[in-house]
Amino acid sequence: MRAFRGATHKDKLPRRSGRNEQSEAGLAFGKRSAPDNQQGRCCRRRRAGKVVRENAADPKCGIGGRQTISGRHRKTLRFAYHRANMPTITINGKKCDFTPGQTILQVANANGVNIPQYCYHDGLSIVASCRICLGEIWSPDAKTGQLAAQMGGKLQPTCQTPATDGAVVYTDSPKSVANQKAVMEYLLINHPLDCPVCDQAGECFLQDYSYEFGRGVSRFEEQKVKQPKKDLGPHVYLYSDRCIMCTRCVRFTREVTGTAELSVQGRGNKEEIDLFPGIALENELASNVIDLCPVGALLDKDFLFAQRVWFLKNTPSIDGITASGDNINIEHNEGKIYRIKPRDNMAINKWWITDEVRYGWKFVHSEKRLRTPLRRQFDTLVESDYTRAYDVAINGIKKAMDGSKRLALLVSPMLSCEDAYLLARLARLIDPKAILGVGPVPRKGEDKVYPLGAKAGDKNAFVISAEKAPNARGVRRVLGAMSAGVLEFGDFLKALGQGSGRSDVGAVIVTGNYPSDWITPEFESSLSGKFTVLIDTLLTSLVNSCDVLIPGATWAEKAGTFENWQNVLQAFEQAIPVIELAKNEGQIALDLEAEFNRVPLEVRDLETVIVNTTVGQVAAGVTIAPPRARAFNAADTRSEMVKRYPALAVFGDVRSPVPSTATRTDMQIVEL
Repeated sequence: MRAFRGATHKDKLPRRSGRNEQSEAGLAFGKRSAPDNQQGRCCRRRRAGKVVRENAADPKCGIGGRQTISGRHRKTLRFAYHRANMPTITINGKKCDFTPGQTILQVANANGVNIPQYCYHDGLSIVASCRICLGEIWSPDAKTGQLAAQMGGKLQPTCQTPATDGAVVYTDSPKSVANQKAVMEYLLINHPLDCPVCDQAGECFLQDYSYEFGRGVSRFEEQKVKQPKKDLGPHVYLYSDRCIMCTRCVRFTREVTGTAELSVQGRGNKEEIDLFPGIALENELASNVIDLCPVGALLDKDFLFAQRVWFLKNTPSIDGITASGDNINIEHNEGKIYRIKPRDNMAINKWWITDEVRYGWKFVHSEKRLRTPLRRQFDTLVESDYTRAYDVAINGIKKAMDGSKRLALLVSPMLSCEDAYLLARLARLIDPKAILGVGPVPRKGEDKVYPLGAKAGDKNAFVISAEKAPNARGVRRVLGAMSAGVLEFGDFLKALGQGSGRSDVGAVIVTGNYPSDWITPEFESSLSGKFTVLIDTLLTSLVNSCDVLIPGATWAEKAGTFENWQNVLQAFEQAIPVIELAKNEGQIALDLEAEFNRVPLEVRDLETVIVNTTVGQVAAGVTIAPPRARAFNAADTRSEMVKRYPALAVFGDVRSPVPSTATRTDMQIVEL
């Protein structure tokens, strides 16, 4: 049987890096083989922070037999020495270096050698149950030094067999290929031909391997075993008759979350994945089993029948709703987000994300999104173009500051560091003594650690941050570099006169961008009598009481930098166009700055931008408002931050994530 394939598909064949950490022992100086320790060796010792080589008999050691190696060359020398002494293994004709302890499959994945695999995953234990990765392994005989077949030539699982120096592995030999065909035939015996309606089509290992390693026709003529569809929890469906029993999902709930909701039940062709009686799959990491499933057995209820995956564009990004800083991929088409999936980062989120991050993006396309500027006229809010809104905002702030009044700026922790910098620069331009404050930082309970019972510092621990703002630390870092007295939200309210009724603030610029209504009665009452410019994304009660409203952009609609709870700065790129007639906060700050400086206005009409679409689709477009000043660029803003403020020099090391280039096709495309 040959699985149905679309005209294009994503290259989801594993290209995992494997566990390739270099041990300190392998990097240390002085760990040499026996011939290097004979006469004429080059001894090393440390002196005043430098490495010194001494050998009077070796002319390479310089004058007097001594050469000092500067610190900047030490790392290169250590790496070169380590590579020269690394063990090697040859896999399908490709010679690969490896670190002792790696398995053959890990070495292959790290070096781009394609070996089919179902049950293996870097983040889970190795069970070697799918048997499709079996290969012939030859290794040097200890006595003769000649290559000899291990286990008498029997095929061995490359996912479980340790790599050895000098070994030669074949997974493309006739014996290995025959096994791959047999495994594929066995897996497809009871597998339904659901590819035309399956959400996994286009990114399915079973499709890819059936095409590359399977038979062209099926020899099975008996009745297929039918399995039921199961509702496992709030986000996951299980189509049991598509399951190949790789047990990735079972191992995940036991090893990563420690909740063990899933288990293997039954035997033989009646074997199936099922829930523990009375327990739903609803832990906070539950939906990662959808990503782990190599076939179409575990499916996302939210994405069910929503979009074909070959139409989706992939943009690397950062979690925009919590302080975890999880690395994610935003998958979108025609300006609409369809799903969010995890992006590997061993130092932050490993291979996983929480369900909160996975499904928390819905406010981006909410019906409550603010889409056009508003200004107060005769005590009533009316729609406005940007030219008029900017003019009313700047003139209103100037008028409110007549006399001894001051300007206050509240920067939301949902904004990027670049947004915070440009808004603070605008506030200091209008009022050099402007009050700068950080918006409220939402929290929900306490930090939680998985697997259950683990501690935050454990090797395999996954920490879910209770802080529900992606950039509170980044905003504090930026504002603190630009002003000596940055206020937290409680102190900011006091500066506005809450509790005392006395305040020297005449005008306030407020930013929101929260995924839900965040305005409190205390905050709204403290703005009473002050000229208020609101920059927000969702309809809140403050919209009705502000003087000027300018619609902002969510994190998915702009580029920037977030600092997570571990104080790690991470950049992200714009995934989708800004919703029609809204602007990102950095652009709004630049526009208001140009309006304050009375930069001559270039009259420009609204522009329609064509959204990037897949070949074969009708192009979509979105109407945007052109910038009043120069266009916002996150990378240029970071460069300016580094030049103007030494305390922000760390932003010089921030790099944007590299987009994935995983889409490929093996079919000829002809332009008509």
